[in-house]
Amino acid sequence: MSSDETPNVPTPRNSREAVREKAQKVHAQQSRARLMRRIIIGAVAIIAVGAVGTAVTLAVSAQVSKPQLTPTGMESDGVIVNDIDAIAASDETLGTPVPEPTEAAATATPTPAPEPTAPERVEIHVYVDYLAPDAGEFERANARQLASWISEGAVTVSYHPVALLTASSNGTKYSLRAAAAAACVATHSPDKFYAFNRDLLSNQPKVGTDGFSDAQLANAAAAVGVDDAKAVRSCIEDGDFVTWAKEATTRALDGPLAGSDDLVLSSAPMIVANGEAYVGALDDPAEFSNFMLTIDNDASQQSNETPTPTPTPTATPTP
Repeated sequence: MSSDETPNVPTPRNSREAVREKAQKVHAQQSRARLMRRIIIGAVAIIAVGAVGTAVTLAVSAQVSKPQLTPTGMESDGVIVNDIDAIAASDETLGTPVPEPTEAAATATPTPAPEPTAPERVEIHVYVDYLAPDAGEFERANARQLASWISEGAVTVSYHPVALLTASSNGTKYSLRAAAAAACVATHSPDKFYAFNRDLLSNQPKVGTDGFSDAQLANAAAAVGVDDAKAVRSCIEDGDFVTWAKEATTRALDGPLAGSDDLVLSSAPMIVANGEAYVGALDDPAEFSNFMLTIDNDASQQSNETPTPTPTPTATPTP
């Protein structure tokens, strides 16, 4: 049986056009998708850059708005120690016996004697890093005789907090923070600086450990009886003088050190007396005492050296 109807079979030409049209639609969809992705990525990038810029602006603004803080009560980045009651030597100095006057001496007219000139005090500058074991060793060995010399008025002692071992405390920067904490005590409770200074040097953390936290440093300051514990704690925990401690260390490294002409900081501790660096044993009080005796003798000789007056010729009368 035959039929005149023919099946609806697409010709090869129509098939190619259909495939081409479909491919064009797919390509258009992919192009739109790529365009949308680019727009989204660009928008995200703009937002991210804006956020970073805002953060940087806020950080810079905060730094600019926060004033550069400098501790008070210091000279040449050092604190002069006056209150040494906590460690003053217990031995009393025996006075020279005064003979009782005789009757002849009592009736005789006393000859006025010139008042002795007080010798100049030897200036001692001690540069300390509160993490340096040698700094603690020197303090433990020489604290008592330093206190005795201060009490006698023979010396003035200035402590200069520095930070040479900032990178030796597991990233906590203990040396820097401890130096800044000492500056906080010197500013807000200067009469307790020496007690705090001695406590940090007597109870040092080991090199390579985290050291004490800011809260622990503030607790140590409170334990020595600072006058305004709240202000000291805020100063320490806010890091008010961290920048100062860093800059003070740089100044010491560049030199010259206080009281010297050309010395620069080369170690901690570094002890300078009347411009001369002590290079002896840090744990030997006798050797340090001999060094100080030499410095004192040199200072006394210089003060006693007075120029001899040149006699004025007297005119001889003419006969």
